[in-house]
Amino acid sequence: QGKAANEEVLATATGDLSNTQKELAEDTKALNEAHDSCEEKANDWNVGMQERAHEVDAIEQAIKIIQEKTGGATGQAYGLIQTGDKLGKKNSLMETVQAIFQVGKQNSDRQIAMLAVRVRAAAAASADPFAKVKGLISDMIDRLEKDAAAEASQKAFCDKEYSKSKAKKQETESSIESLSAKINRAEARVAKLKRDISTLTEELSTIAADQSEATKLRQEQHAAFVVAEKDYSDGLEGLAQALKILRDYFASSALLQTTAPKSEGAASSIIGILEVAQSDFGKLLAEARETESTAEADYEKMTEENKIATKTKKLDVKYKGEEITELKHSLSEDQNDESGKQEELDAVMDYITQLNDQCVAKAEPYEERKRRREQEMEGLKNALDILEGDAVPGFLAVKRSVRKH
Repeated sequence: QGKAANEEVLATATGDLSNTQKELAEDTKALNEAHDSCEEKANDWNVGMQERAHEVDAIEQAIKIIQEKTGGATGQAYGLIQTGDKLGKKNSLMETVQAIFQVGKQNSDRQIAMLAVRVRAAAAASADPFAKVKGLISDMIDRLEKDAAAEASQKAFCDKEYSKSKAKKQETESSIESLSAKINRAEARVAKLKRDISTLTEELSTIAADQSEATKLRQEQHAAFVVAEKDYSDGLEGLAQALKILRDYFASSALLQTTAPKSEGAASSIIGILEVAQSDFGKLLAEARETESTAEADYEKMTEENKIATKTKKLDVKYKGEEITELKHSLSEDQNDESGKQEELDAVMDYITQLNDQCVAKAEPYEERKRRREQEMEGLKNALDILEGDAVPGFLAVKRSVRKH
């Protein structure tokens, strides 16, 4: 029952290994599909950025038309062109708007383009347009710097986690491969040992059958010898008695000289025949005894050889059975370890999928986003320089710390 249970456990574990390997292949396929999905998202993002660029162009054209066609009305409504000094300030604001628009257009950033619209509106609606515009620009710079810092932190996190996850994935896959090879070797060894035991069992059965047949034949031979020996011995004894009687008779007749010569010849012939028969019986008895002795020796030798072979083969069966038990125990442990490693690999693959959603699935690479943000911040700071070059001293108190990052 124990052997059957072990074989059942081995079969179940082998099935689990096959299923686990299939799941690994499916996870790898899912990872490849995730990368394909990321590339598709990147293409969609590029299309979206082209659309935003068109939007920026449209807004820029609208601003240009507003500048060309509504300058007089704006001056009448908001009093921005009553003196030459005010006209200079208005020009600075317009240059600032244009500078912001250029930043947004160059970097295809819709938020920067919308900032230009807000700056244009603030310049028209605020009693202190310079302070308002500078505040908007400074706020945008602060936001860009915060976004840049957050993205830099996110990139460092992604790089670190990707590196750790990749190393863990490789380590776990290597462990699974090593365990799988070890399991395969153990299973092959168990299969070979079983075949060896089956062969040994057949050989033991053959030896036992041969021994049984030899014993039966030896018994039959010995029984036949016993009968033949008795017959030959009895025959020799009878012939010896007969010859004695004849010899005694003819000897006494010769003394009395009553026997005719013709009778003496007949007696000699009979005695001669009996002596030949006696000699033959003696030879046959000797041959029978020699044959019996040889057969018995051969039987004893074969029996001893069979005993040794049986003992050796039974020990082989015992040791091979013990090795199978040890291998199955080791197999069970290795398969449990492999199952645990597969669970670790599944967890790593799930985590890599999460990292893909956070890191890889972004259409624009980090270095490109970093370069674009730096350009945007530089462009906005240039826009502040334009304002500060024409602003009254009080406006120079706008927070400058953002320009030193």
